[in-house]
Amino acid sequence: MSKTIIITGASDGIGAAAARQLHARGHHVVVVGRSPDKTRVVARELGVPYHLADFTRLDDVRTLAAELDAAYPRIDVLANNAGGVFGDRVKTVDGFEKTFQINHLAPFLLTELLMDKLVASGASVLQTSSIAARIGGKVVLDDLDHDRDYTPVRAYGTAKLENILFTKELHRRYHDRGISAAAFHPGNVASSFGSETTSPLMRFMTGNPLVRRFYITAEKGADQLVWLAEGRPGTDWVSGTYYERRNPARRPNPQALDAALARDLWDRTEGLLASL
Repeated sequence: MSKTIIITGASDGIGAAAARQLHARGHHVVVVGRSPDKTRVVARELGVPYHLADFTRLDDVRTLAAELDAAYPRIDVLANNAGGVFGDRVKTVDGFEKTFQINHLAPFLLTELLMDKLVASGASVLQTSSIAARIGGKVVLDDLDHDRDYTPVRAYGTAKLENILFTKELHRRYHDRGISAAAFHPGNVASSFGSETTSPLMRFMTGNPLVRRFYITAEKGADQLVWLAEGRPGTDWVSGTYYERRNPARRPNPQALDAALARDLWDRTEGLLASL
């Protein structure tokens, strides 16, 4: 059965690769990206609709949600794939640390604004997380902006951990109303991801040719997104779960298993967004 699948961060990397694969399998794919040129190229290649949004601006996210709600009678899958790792600590125009906003606040807001349609569609909401959640993530509820402990790696790992906690709490709050949710690590992918970072470690990990030889292609990295998007929750995968290599992660960050933290993070995030 053909699904309507929204993919953010679909102008490059695993987002674009997943869009190509899902379109080839007969699904109605909608690509969302920040770069007008790159997003248009992917959309025209596939002959699919596209929308633009810069997640450093939450007004862009609100506009995007309104456009998606108006344009599509149903949304079967919302793939919150957009994200990034950056360098020096920078605040957005909305007043939040850039990594935190792009990776957590923006997809949280987009999902909330589309919630009525997602519920009515019995949608799956997918979060592209990362093994960085286990390596460098630590959620401190009274310092979500990393005023006290910022490093590029810590901010990114924490944001990816927040994606997992969001998935857990989204399942708890909305699964009985028809929503299914999953987060996943796509693998170490050789793409342009990390190109904006000034972190020496992340530049080495994402840009060194010797290291990149051991990375998988974006096409292989898209496998789990495609599998989850096409799959049947409850049959092919379990809602509320974080996946690595199509299996529930064996050794996630201990905080990823903390149901109380997931609830508190959700409440704190709603409070931050309501304050704008």
